[in-house]
Amino acid sequence: MQFLWKYIDDLVGKGLDTWVILKLMVFVSATLVPMALPLAILLSSIMTFGAFGESYELTAIKSTGVSFIRFMRPLMFFIFLLSIGAFFFSNNIIPYANLKSGALLYDIRKQKPTLNIKPGVFNDDIQGITIFVGSKDEDGKTLHDLIIYDHMQNEGNNDVILAKKGQLLQTKKGDILIFKLENGVQYKEDLTKSEDKQYQLFQTNFDQWEKHFDLSQFSLQKTNEIFFKDVSRMCNIYQLQVKIDTIRGSIQERKNSLNDNLKAYFSFENPRYDTLKIASVVPINILPGNQGLDMIKKEKMFERQDIIELATAKARNVKSYTSSSAKDITYLRSDLNEFKVEYHRKFKLTFVCILFFFIGAPLGAIIRKGGLGLPIFFSIVIFIFFYAINIIGERIAEGANYQVFTGTWMSIYVMTPIAIFLTIKANNDSSIFNKESYIRRFNAMIHWFQKKKT
Repeated sequence: MQFLWKYIDDLVGKGLDTWVILKLMVFVSATLVPMALPLAILLSSIMTFGAFGESYELTAIKSTGVSFIRFMRPLMFFIFLLSIGAFFFSNNIIPYANLKSGALLYDIRKQKPTLNIKPGVFNDDIQGITIFVGSKDEDGKTLHDLIIYDHMQNEGNNDVILAKKGQLLQTKKGDILIFKLENGVQYKEDLTKSEDKQYQLFQTNFDQWEKHFDLSQFSLQKTNEIFFKDVSRMCNIYQLQVKIDTIRGSIQERKNSLNDNLKAYFSFENPRYDTLKIASVVPINILPGNQGLDMIKKEKMFERQDIIELATAKARNVKSYTSSSAKDITYLRSDLNEFKVEYHRKFKLTFVCILFFFIGAPLGAIIRKGGLGLPIFFSIVIFIFFYAINIIGERIAEGANYQVFTGTWMSIYVMTPIAIFLTIKANNDSSIFNKESYIRRFNAMIHWFQKKKT
């Protein structure tokens, strides 16, 4: 639903086939698996173990000496296999789905809306053609009082067709629009000047005339998918690693180029070095104030103002080149972080599936409520908490220089202690979510205060 509302303006009015819409929705649905699968595992775990706890089946099993961890073992094995499948899905299917959906959505955006000629309105949907229709019959095909301006030559309104009546037809493939015109006239002006330096105007009267227009611009044109191969979310692990290495090499080349360029500005150059004695060469940076400039002036090497202007020009060149290099490196590092985040995201889905199982199963055993009500509430709260931390961590990773791994896996770091805590509590028959235990403690506290008052 979020996808439909986001791209509704790009989809409506394009005359898209049902098959095209269906393909787009299937590809987009595949890209939602990294969010849907962990949430499904969390909800189903809470519901299943909550139902076991509500019917006291967990209590009966534990009474036979089977621990909660041992009871979870078959499902742990199943979740492990499911997580491996999620990794292969994330590495192979999701990049392919992103590539297909991205290319298809790009083609849909480029496609023009369906041609819709309305009476009394100038229509310029066909490139180079402007059409005006005075009225339209109920059949949608018969038109009256037509005016057609042909701008194909980009020479203004030098080709105009007027017709009393016409019919609007299309070929079976829908790639050609045919106007069957009746009782009309064409006015065409030749903009090449004649010998008397005047333009010639041609008038052609006709009883019937068929005018054809190309509608290929309204059809869905397939873009070469190779143009989308460099997008991070459309790459698998191998492609991401190659791209990461390439960007790292580009950053190093930019740094080396910067170092090589700056060497020329920081080397000691003196066009009249042969006239100086070695003993008189003193580093300027160790002389206080302007003594360095005064000394050079006394040696009559350069005029003081020439030296200042030359140094200022060099400093400006260094600053300009350094700023440009810094921006280039910043952009490259931003791209590098984006590909790194996507690389870690491939593996993270596997751990998220396992983590949510070890949160949902103990939580269901503790709350002892099956069905949809309470499990859905807890699932939504936990998932929103996880999703918020995950988004924050990935944003930090994309903007950081060296903390990409920490930021990408931040949500796992935060949720893992919660999973361990809940698993321990469920294994020890904790009642942290049992309202009866809290009611008993509250009643005991009230009884203690009454006894103390008495």
